[in-house]
Amino acid sequence: MALVEGCKHELELLIPAQAVEEETTKVTEQYQKKAQLKGFRAGKAPLSLIRSSYRGDIRQKVLETLLPRFFDAKVQEDGLRVVGQPNIKDVHFHDGADVHFKAEFEVFPEFELAEYKGVEVAYVDPEVPEEDLDKRIEEIRDTKATYANVDARPLEDGDYAVVSLESIAGTDEPIKSDEVQVLIGGAETMPGFTENLTGASPGDVKEIAVTYPEDYGAPKLAGKSVTFSVTVNGLRRKELPELNDEFAQDLGDFRTVDELKDAVKKSIFAQRQGEAVRIARDKIVDKLVDLHDFPVPGVFVDRQIENRVEQRLRALSQEGVDPRSFNLDWDKIREAQRDQAIREVRASLILGRVSEREAIVALNEEVDKEVDRIARQEREMVAVVRKKMQEDGSLDRIASHIQTEKTLNFLFENATKTAE
Repeated sequence: MALVEGCKHELELLIPAQAVEEETTKVTEQYQKKAQLKGFRAGKAPLSLIRSSYRGDIRQKVLETLLPRFFDAKVQEDGLRVVGQPNIKDVHFHDGADVHFKAEFEVFPEFELAEYKGVEVAYVDPEVPEEDLDKRIEEIRDTKATYANVDARPLEDGDYAVVSLESIAGTDEPIKSDEVQVLIGGAETMPGFTENLTGASPGDVKEIAVTYPEDYGAPKLAGKSVTFSVTVNGLRRKELPELNDEFAQDLGDFRTVDELKDAVKKSIFAQRQGEAVRIARDKIVDKLVDLHDFPVPGVFVDRQIENRVEQRLRALSQEGVDPRSFNLDWDKIREAQRDQAIREVRASLILGRVSEREAIVALNEEVDKEVDRIARQEREMVAVVRKKMQEDGSLDRIASHIQTEKTLNFLFENATKTAE
C-alpha cells in the first residue's frame, strides 16, 4: 500500500486467473439463459459461442463484480476505513492471465486526540438589567394595544393617520388602498408621509412625493420616487393596556405583575444564556481545531464546500435575490470556501472522536421527541413522518445532530470558564 498524499492512498491489486475464469464462466452461463442467437433456442446456444458473441459485455460484467470484491477484501484485511468511492485505473485484463489494477482512494484520518477537557474559554452568565426587562414588558403591552378614534384635529407626532391613497406617478404598477394606518413620526414611516401629513386634518387631500431607498423591502418600490394622492379620513391614538395584575392574568398563568415580570426575566436570561453558551462552545471548538493538525479527506471538504455554497444561495433567495442575475465565478467562490471548510470538517471529526471516547450517543427517546415535534409542526401523524424520515435519511441526521449537541455541551460543561 502506498500513501500518496494526506488521506490519499493507492493499492496495486491482483485477481488470480482462476478467479477470473470462474467468474467468467458464471457470467457466461447467465448470458446463455437469455441469449437469442440465430439457429438456437433460448438457453441452448453453446457456451463457447455465447462467450465469443458477448465477449465485451461479459468482460465488463466480470470486472464490475471482481474489482470491488477484491478491493473490499484488501482494505478490510489492511484495516483501512475507506471514504467515498475508489478510482480504479490501469486495469490489465488478458484471457487466461491474472488481472492487475490500481485503486486510488481516501481513508478516514487517524489522529491523536489532544486534551479536550478543561479548555479555557471566556464565559460569564448574562445579566438582565431592569431597563431591558422594562423594554420587553413594553413590547408585550404594545402587542395588546388598541387604537381609539380621536375627534378631528390637526395630526401630530404619535397620531395614527387613517388615510386612503393612490399612486399617480413614479410606478409601473398602480398602488391603491382605501385604508392605511400611518404613524406620524414613526421610525418605519417614510419621511415624506410624516412631513406632509403633520398638521393635516381629516378631510384634507395631499399630493405627496416619496423617495424609497434602494434596499426597500418591497422590490417594486425600491429606489423609486412615487407620487401619491392621499386623503386623510381620520386619526387614532394607540392605547396601551394598564400594567396591572389583571393584565398579567390575561396573558396566561400569572396571578400578579411580579409573576409576569419574573417569567419574562427568566425568558430573557435563557435566551441570552443560550447565545452566550453557543459563542463559548464555538470558541472551544476553534481552540480544539487549532490543537489538531491532520489531513482531511478531500471528499469531505468538497461536500462541505457545496453545503456552504448552498446555504449562501438559500440565504440570497430568502432575501429576494436571484443568484442567476449575477455573473459569478463559481470555481473561485468554491475555492474561497476551502480553508473554512477544512476547519469545519476537522472540527466535525474531532467532535466525533470525543463522542466515541466519552460514549456520547443520541438516545432513542431523544430522537423520538424530535420526530414528535416535527410531526406536530407539520400536522402529520408521527408514524408517517418517521417513515418518510427513515427513507430520506433525515432520522440519521437528527441522531447525528443530537449527538453533536450533547458533545458540545459536554465540552462546555468541562471547560475552564474565565471572565472576559
